[in-house]
Amino acid sequence: MNTFSACALALLAGTAACASPRSSPPSPQPAAVASDSLPNDVKWVRGSAEYRALAREIYVMAGDRLPELVRGLAAQSWAVILDADETVLDNSEYQRRLAVAHAPFDAKSWTAWVNERAALEVPGALAFTKRVHSLGGRVAIVTNRSLAECNATRENLRTIGVEADIVLCQPPDESDKNPRFQRVQSGTAAAEIPALTVVEWLGDNIRDFPSLTQAVRTDSVALAQFGKRYFVLPNPMYGSWEHVH
Repeated sequence: MNTFSACALALLAGTAACASPRSSPPSPQPAAVASDSLPNDVKWVRGSAEYRALAREIYVMAGDRLPELVRGLAAQSWAVILDADETVLDNSEYQRRLAVAHAPFDAKSWTAWVNERAALEVPGALAFTKRVHSLGGRVAIVTNRSLAECNATRENLRTIGVEADIVLCQPPDESDKNPRFQRVQSGTAAAEIPALTVVEWLGDNIRDFPSLTQAVRTDSVALAQFGKRYFVLPNPMYGSWEHVH
């Protein structure tokens, strides 16, 4: 394969294999308005005022709840747990690339994207994590990115300004996040992190919240914590909802 063909394939996959190295990380700017050829779900996330307003609104609500939830708790004894993708990190550029290439999601192109460390901030996420720290709390990121992708994930978080106290990626055969939630609460997640009282969970998938699945969609009791301790970000691009019939 000649050099031109190799570069063309690399660009189609969304990698930077044939590009010159970045001299500095990308600035967290709003994503450009999507092309009319993109699916509406990707177009809405990348280009609409409504998506940005809604994400900010959710983070403001979650931040405003914190003073009441942490009243009486010692500094550094409590935490919030956030998902990474489409909660803190905006991967709509990866989704745009898939749409342009008419390609399905696959692990190889996803890992290449993660290693670019180019995901931007979901609007409101940085300000929220700063508020958590200002109130004496810790930020725990629990993500189903693989352990092999964890260092790049930590670096991407730092690129957008998010200082996570702990990042827990997915161990082999542990797509269920509940064991990792329990490790944060029991103090077994990392040697330097004690047992923490988790006061809020934030995510874009119902499975980002303790013991919840799509089965609770008509269960008003199971959904009662949303807006109180659970806060969900909008993600029409993908999720466990795709498998609901």
